[in-house]
Amino acid sequence: MDFVHLIDPVPAAIVVGGTLLATVLRAGVSDCRSTAQALAGLVRRPFDTDSIRRDLAPLANDIRKDGVYRARARPTGDASLDEAIKAMIEGHSASMLMMHHTMDRKKRMSRAQRAAVTLAQAADLAPVFGLAGTLVSLAQLAGRGIAREMFLNAISMSVLATLYGLLLANIVLAPVARAIERRAEREEAARQDLIDWVASQFAAVSPRLRRGGAEAA
Repeated sequence: MDFVHLIDPVPAAIVVGGTLLATVLRAGVSDCRSTAQALAGLVRRPFDTDSIRRDLAPLANDIRKDGVYRARARPTGDASLDEAIKAMIEGHSASMLMMHHTMDRKKRMSRAQRAAVTLAQAADLAPVFGLAGTLVSLAQLAGRGIAREMFLNAISMSVLATLYGLLLANIVLAPVARAIERRAEREEAARQDLIDWVASQFAAVSPRLRRGGAEAA
C-alpha cells in the first residue's frame, strides 16, 4: 500500500479546521482552555508519590517527635498539597488537611472532566466534518466537468475526508479523552494515599497530645 496517496491537505484542513472551530463554538473558550491544560499535563511527569513522600519524611518525623505544634511545613513542589499541609499545621487538625484536599480534588476532577467532555464533543463532530469534506469534494464535480482525472480527484478527496473524520474521532480524540480521565484517576488515588499517610502521622500523636493536655489541666 502506498500511504502517500492517503495524504491530502485539503480534506485534512476541512476536517481538522472544522472540528476545531465547531468544538470551540460548542464548548466555549473556558472549557477549551481547560482541555489545552489537560493535554499539556499528559506530557508532563506524573505525580511522583515516592519523591514527595521523601520530601515529607522530615515533617512526619517532626510530627511524631514534637506533635504539630512545633512542626514546620516543608515545600514539596506541589502547591495544593503544600497548602493543605500548611492548613493542617496552622489549624493543629488533620481535618483541615482533609478539607483542603477534598476541595482541591473536586477542582482537579472538574477540570479533567471538562476536558474529557470537550474532547468527546470533538470526537462526535469529526465524522460530521468528514462528511462535510466529502460533500464539498463531490460538489466540485459540477464546476470541473466530468473529465476522468477531475472525477477521480474528487472521489479521492471525498473518500479521504470521510477517512480523516473517522480516524480523528476514534484514533485521536476519543482515546485522548479517556487518557485524561485515567491520568486524573491515577493521580487522585496517589494523592489520597499520600494524604492518608500524612494524616496517620498526626493521628499517631493525637492521643499523646490529649493526655498531655489533660495532665496539665
